[in-house]
Amino acid sequence: MKLMSYAAFAATFAFASAATAHEFKIGDLVIDHPMAFETAQTAQTAGGFMVITNTGDAPDTLIAVEADFPRVEIHTTEMDGDVARMMKVEDGLVVPAGESVTMQPGSYHVMFMGLGGDPFEVDEQVPATLVFENAGRLEVTFTVEERKMDHGEMDHSDH
Repeated sequence: MKLMSYAAFAATFAFASAATAHEFKIGDLVIDHPMAFETAQTAQTAGGFMVITNTGDAPDTLIAVEADFPRVEIHTTEMDGDVARMMKVEDGLVVPAGESVTMQPGSYHVMFMGLGGDPFEVDEQVPATLVFENAGRLEVTFTVEERKMDHGEMDHSDH
């Protein structure tokens, strides 16, 4: 597997953000544009992406994501030569004070596992709860968007 170029993702994400931007807030945290890409009919997993901005003076940590799937985990992508490996983030995802963390293909992401023959379809709304160490629980909706495959993009649909 190869990673999608950052420029290609940024262009896709910027276009999608302008077209269907939505955000959620809790305390000092702003969650911008939670989304997932459509999946193949046979996919058992889907990736979720967003930008988390901490406008406060103290860090916070995304410790869990809950949704109506057999398993939902926070993952990161680590490269082993030319092979990308999805690894569970065991201690949560720290969002430093005054900074943003971008969850995107090839980096941090939410992994929805156990789709069980119910693929993510364009315009579908996937409800989830983000659980932060300090800010608490926040209900969000991941909007499913069309996958515009760039040559070399990582595809989670068969992960």
